Amino acid sequence: MANKTGILPANGHRIQGRSSESFLNAHDIIMELNLKGNEVFMDAGCGDGHAALEAVEILDDDATIYAIDIYEPSIEDLIKEKEEKAIDNLFPICADISDHIDLDDDLVDVILLINVWHGFKATRRMDEAIEELKRILKPSGKLAIMDYKKQEARHGPPITVRSSPEDLEEVFKEHGMDLFSLNPDTGEDIPQGKSHYLIVFQK
Repeated sequence: MANKTGILPANGHRIQGRSSESFLNAHDIIMELNLKGNEVFMDAGCGDGHAALEAVEILDDDATIYAIDIYEPSIEDLIKEKEEKAIDNLFPICADISDHIDLDDDLVDVILLINVWHGFKATRRMDEAIEELKRILKPSGKLAIMDYKKQEARHGPPITVRSSPEDLEEVFKEHGMDLFSLNPDTGEDIPQGKSHYLIVFQK
């Protein structure tokens, strides 16, 4: 069940592209969000689900963890793993984030998107994605985006679909969400420095 790049994630899940598990540390990313432990947490665009599974380990048993992806085989695999490991607080859902997520308004404390946002820019669905994610966020809830820096690099999407933190701050402001925090240098070491940034917006 290797994905099309030939990389098989450690949890064996099928994914559409290169798994970020191979070069990003989901544990470190989640820890940087300074969570209390009992949050309603969402791994949006979860791919193989490794960040959601890491959240299961990090957060308390009374936390709720949603894993959302449009790619049904990944969600099917994650459901199987949830059942095999009897993970009661993990809820995988197949959904198009830029269209509709079958969850109530004002439900989620923290949404994390790892290497997902450039896809919305590529499909010109950023505004729709922001509105749907904002809808399910609680008042004062946070939306964290980790994505590739807007620079030419060997790996990752073309620069035309990359956004800088300043680009994102502008578009999120249009939707009434404010910058909460920014780590401008994170991810893997590449010749240009660090590959990614982590930016957090608050509803």
